[in-house]
Amino acid sequence: MRSVSNQAIKSLGFALMLLGATTSFGDDTLGVRVYNDSADEIVVTLYDMNATPPQPVLVRQMIYGFAWSPASLTAGRDGKGHVKWRAETTGSSFHRCGHREKRKLTSDAIIRVFTDSRCVNSAP
Repeated sequence: MRSVSNQAIKSLGFALMLLGATTSFGDDTLGVRVYNDSADEIVVTLYDMNATPPQPVLVRQMIYGFAWSPASLTAGRDGKGHVKWRAETTGSSFHRCGHREKRKLTSDAIIRVFTDSRCVNSAP
């Protein structure tokens, strides 16, 4: 009788351990929206800075004016997302660029991207 109850306790303990592992590792990604808050079509590259090593999530993704694109990010130790993004307009007549870094992003966060600066060519 004692071996049966020890086996049941071990099985229950193992099941609870698996349940705890699923809870802590199951929520390690965050769904966010990358929102173009201008009327211009822009091309966006978004980097997940919590990934090891940092990874591009969107690569030259076209986002039309006042539209958004979904992205999935890695949650950091604090459960928040961290990104860097670059954007540029698609038109050649009035070419503009933008870039920023955003931290402490939560699931369903909106990352507003924009092109508010002149584009600067940098030497490699």
